[in-house]
Amino acid sequence: MILGIDQGTTGSRAFLFDEQGKVVTSAYSEFEQFFPRPGWVEHDAAEIWETVKKVCHAALDDAGLDGSQLTAIGITNQRETAVAWDRNTGEPLHRAIVWQDRRTAGRCDRLKAEGLEAMFRERTGLVLDAYFSATKYAWMLQEGGVPHDAALGTIDAWLLFKLTGRHATDYSNASRTLLFNIRELRWDPELCDTLGIPIEALPEPVRNAEVLGETTEFGGSVPVAAMVGDQQGALYGQACIDTGLGKNTYGTGNFLLQNAGGGTPVLEDGLITTIAWGIGDRVDYALESSMFVTGAGIQWLRDGLKIIDNAADTEAMAASLESNEGVYFVPALTGLGSPHWDPYARGTIVGLTRGSSREHIARAALEAIAYQSVDAVRAQNAALGGRLTELRADGGATANGWLMQFQADMLGVPVVVPEIADTTVLGAAYLAGVATGTWTEEDVKSLWTESVRYEPQMSDDQRQSLLADWQRALERAGHWVTPD
Repeated sequence: MILGIDQGTTGSRAFLFDEQGKVVTSAYSEFEQFFPRPGWVEHDAAEIWETVKKVCHAALDDAGLDGSQLTAIGITNQRETAVAWDRNTGEPLHRAIVWQDRRTAGRCDRLKAEGLEAMFRERTGLVLDAYFSATKYAWMLQEGGVPHDAALGTIDAWLLFKLTGRHATDYSNASRTLLFNIRELRWDPELCDTLGIPIEALPEPVRNAEVLGETTEFGGSVPVAAMVGDQQGALYGQACIDTGLGKNTYGTGNFLLQNAGGGTPVLEDGLITTIAWGIGDRVDYALESSMFVTGAGIQWLRDGLKIIDNAADTEAMAASLESNEGVYFVPALTGLGSPHWDPYARGTIVGLTRGSSREHIARAALEAIAYQSVDAVRAQNAALGGRLTELRADGGATANGWLMQFQADMLGVPVVVPEIADTTVLGAAYLAGVATGTWTEEDVKSLWTESVRYEPQMSDDQRQSLLADWQRALERAGHWVTPD
């Protein structure tokens, strides 16, 4: 039995998987989101740790098990969220700065103005954007009162430290910081010096599938045998182990990744090159498009506007309308990610009339998820010189049949949902199983099974008309905020 920990942006989940890779039981707990200023997003790392313990114990209790009956633990996590803690007490020294946070956009602009983006891009595969961890670390050290002898890390490193006492991070998460040289597989001294971040504050980089330490938190002594960033975890959980296979995860944000294989990392404008995973002697890379606000836009309808009670309500609301009647929602609530990279874009609703209703806004929010994914697919098609023939989809929003059908219609290709939609944590479990000999990588490929396939039904003329109006709406949202 393998325990998979999925520490996400709005909540923590724990899953128990049997030797056939099937879910035995799971548990979930949300935690508080903090928005101290416009564009700022924070978490309490201590609360995250408490929710992780809570859901793990709940899943084990539900199955009538304890840690002594586990083979291994695999961890997957929200990426780029920056944590600082005291090495001795293990207590956080500042609220975690979340990947959605835009407070360091100005710092990134200054680095670009100094002509440094090419250096960061070449060594890390990333663009200079506040999305990534490095400028968050720098802000904590230079403006947040965090001492230079603190331990820094992303959520994977924080959880590993709390579970085992070891200060380490995996290659996939390290490659999301703007500090990790993805060619040399080490922290880059010049990049760290540029941002004023001491290398000794950073965790030890390790491969994704190996025993990283043991924990007694759940009874017995259980090896933590895998860590992987959530989107790379989903890529592995979708069995995209071979070059050219890809997936799109529908969560708080959307993340489209394609396995780019080993060798020299490919760099393409508007896209991110990242480490998919390191397993044994092999390191695979991935080409990625990151869309910041997709499911989070639905949460905003629920928690901010309060026009829905549950995210699931949007399916029937969207289906109740024959069309969007010209209403578009650009959910740039924290700027726009790939391929636009506009931190100064802001959320915009256009096309409203006196006849517009909450159903129109709900439908527009769902449509925006699909439109952003089309932009991402088009960018990757251009970069790879081919056309996507099938989209493997996972994440919570795949339960929304209206959205999945609309996505297939907008892409003009089938959208396939696997039997286990929670592929982020499944990937972590697979990696832990590979590390401990429960499965081989060939086993992982055979364990993946299709559940639902959505075939496109819309005419190309209708598709192109909707996408053209989406582009008009994007233009109105872009560069809305004036840079400091």
